[in-house]
Amino acid sequence: MKRVLIYGDSNTFGTGPMAALKDDTTLPRGARWGDVLGADLGLGVEVVTEGLPGRTTVHDDPVEGAYRNGLRPLRAILESHKPLDLLIICLGTNDAKNRFGLNATDIALGVARLVREAKALDVTDKILVICPPAVQERGDLAAIFEGAEARSKALPEAMERFAGENGASYFDAGQVISVDPIDGVHWNASSHTKLGHAIAPVIRALLG
Repeated sequence: MKRVLIYGDSNTFGTGPMAALKDDTTLPRGARWGDVLGADLGLGVEVVTEGLPGRTTVHDDPVEGAYRNGLRPLRAILESHKPLDLLIICLGTNDAKNRFGLNATDIALGVARLVREAKALDVTDKILVICPPAVQERGDLAAIFEGAEARSKALPEAMERFAGENGASYFDAGQVISVDPIDGVHWNASSHTKLGHAIAPVIRALLG
């Protein structure tokens, strides 16, 4: 059996659109895009989802905690699930928060750092970078993501460039789905379904 690991944030975890910061909605098992992908790929492929709400690429979060830094636990998580046939990295949304002050290039370089770290561990030689859809400044999350709409516009081009330069494949989720307008950050159940189905043939091709 082949094994695919998805390394992501709240949208991999399955956090639903939040009408208020206090909301704690989570999509049920089977409805999340990793689950949809796994069902499409069938019994010959195990899809492991490692999604942490608030996870950044390589940055300690001064508000939500240093453990949100995606670089810190990367080695432990990868080695916990080896051997891996494919690593999927779907991060970057939280890097767009105003508190980090990052532009699209910086965000993409954070993902590229994770790609290099994963390759150095020799856990898998196949890595797919998924660029998340553009953030919208909406509702209770608008202030936290102030300026993110502008930063998000250049992200697909930057992420594709640095993924390629570091030997990773690339997929632009923004060509398939968009964020839910309730909070401008999270994906609704329909988007999870669309992405899971859309990415399945890409994964099949990468797995050979």
